[in-house]
Amino acid sequence: MSEVRHSFDSSAAVLSSVGVDLGVTAWMLVTQDRINKFADATGDHQWIHLDAERSREGPFGATIAHGYLTLSLASLFLPQLVGYRDLKLGINYGCEKVRFPSPVRVGSRIRGHGKVIQAQAVAMDGVQVTVRITVEIEGSDKPGCVVDTLSRLHF
Repeated sequence: MSEVRHSFDSSAAVLSSVGVDLGVTAWMLVTQDRINKFADATGDHQWIHLDAERSREGPFGATIAHGYLTLSLASLFLPQLVGYRDLKLGINYGCEKVRFPSPVRVGSRIRGHGKVIQAQAVAMDGVQVTVRITVEIEGSDKPGCVVDTLSRLHF
């Protein structure tokens, strides 16, 4: 997906966007290679993520993505869903209410679904926007992750 779903060009536009459904990204495949690289990057080499044979007999029936890997994909999905024109400065301010309702098994397809939850004026003529990213798992009623992302924007 090369095109951003929604774009805002001012603090006023962001402030008036509360409740806007930003839609969904394209599906992406969760590969063992991605999981392995995340394990190497973080030092989390727990068997449920890396040992395919042992994981087949484990609680999830396959290796699973790290919860923090699933969370980190919010930063991949967010700019596919929303963009900002004429932005002087935008920063990731943090996250709230992170949950991992369902494991993401290797070979699953996932996508991001976004919704603007809150927006408020902040210092220096800025705006803080809360966008909820739900990491949907194809064929599952429960998402892999739900996170309220916080961004500080200055136009």
